[in-house]
Amino acid sequence: MTQTTEVPTPEAVEELKTKIKRLNSKAGQSKMDLHDLAEGLPTDFEKLPEEAAKTYEIFRELSELRKQLKTWEAQLK
Repeated sequence: MTQTTEVPTPEAVEELKTKIKRLNSKAGQSKMDLHDLAEGLPTDFEKLPEEAAKTYEIFRELSELRKQLKTWEAQLK
C-alpha cells in the first residue's frame, strides 16, 4: 500500500471507511473459520497453515487501512 503526501478528499475518506467496514466483516468471518478449524483439531490440521495465513493477511491489511484512515482524517482537520 502506498501513501501519498496529498491531502485526501472527503469522498476518498468515505470510500476508505467503506472498504474498512467490508474488510472488517471479512476479518470476522475469517477469525471464526480459523476458530472452528482449531476447535476440530486434530481433524483437518493440514488446512491450519493456509487458514492462519489467510486470516493473518486480512488482519494485516485491515491494520494498514486503519492507519491510513487515521492519517487521512488528521490531514482533513
